[in-house]
Amino acid sequence: MTTVIWIAVAVLVVGVYLSWTAGRLDRLHARIDAARAALDAQLLRRASVAQELATSGLLDPAASIVLYQAAHAARAAEDEQREVAESELSQSLRAVFGEAGQVEAVGQAPGGTEAITELTAGVRRVPMARRFHNDAVRAARAVRRHRLVRYFRLAGHAPFPMTFEMDDEPPAPLSRD
Repeated sequence: MTTVIWIAVAVLVVGVYLSWTAGRLDRLHARIDAARAALDAQLLRRASVAQELATSGLLDPAASIVLYQAAHAARAAEDEQREVAESELSQSLRAVFGEAGQVEAVGQAPGGTEAITELTAGVRRVPMARRFHNDAVRAARAVRRHRLVRYFRLAGHAPFPMTFEMDDEPPAPLSRD
């Protein structure tokens, strides 16, 4: 009789643990979805501000074309090419705003101060949003690597979470405080 009780207690403990782990994994996947939505919003904001700045007439024509094309490509990129397109936008931003003189020239033009302020906020928020997303992915991957999670298929049909790797280094003049 005591053996049956011990087996029932063990099954109950394992069941509670599996239920708790499944709930935790579900919360981690929800966190990933929220972090991805925030990252997408920040990337879209950065590309929109860059595109608006490129069409404002505040930049020279060559810089406007480079920045507009990169921003348009980043906004229109499919999921498979998104990391590359966003990296190219970062490189274009560094090429156009790599020198403090260019930032000051745009800032002195009418409406330029607001545009530079928005762009500065955008290029600063993207690395933070990407870091939050990648941290959430790492946490979910750590839980999904556990044997019991794999054996009991606690992740269900959720796709394996992938990090978002891109070049998000802001232009030096825009990253100063």
